[in-house]
Amino acid sequence: MHYVDTSAIVAMLAYEQAGSQIRTALQGKEAEGLMISSWVVTEVSSALSLKIRTGELTVQTRAAALAQWQAIRESSFAELPVDAEAFYAAARYAIRHELSLRAGDALHLAICAANGCTLVTLDERMAKAALELGVPVTEI
Repeated sequence: MHYVDTSAIVAMLAYEQAGSQIRTALQGKEAEGLMISSWVVTEVSSALSLKIRTGELTVQTRAAALAQWQAIRESSFAELPVDAEAFYAAARYAIRHELSLRAGDALHLAICAANGCTLVTLDERMAKAALELGVPVTEI
């Protein structure tokens, strides 16, 4: 199974340069399982709103991105649950200062690890931390 984090989803939705690399990396992996979590859903909404505030997207392009997100969410991804144990594991990861993890990234890694997934991310810091924690990472 492949856990796709927010950075990868947003790159695809906002037509960032790396979005095509993500699409290529995910091609053919649907049979293995493409996973997200409810935390990804929250972060995608936040990231797309941020892109309006920074002028990277218009309200109209964000609406199109949200419609695309809804469609691919329903057709391509299964959603992993986020339970209390995921938050406790994320806290154990976040306390490790040498990993330089933000809380949200620690939560992604905890969900990914608990479900035996391979991480798909554009975030180099999170990818490095994942490898330190024994979580496999898809090469982008």
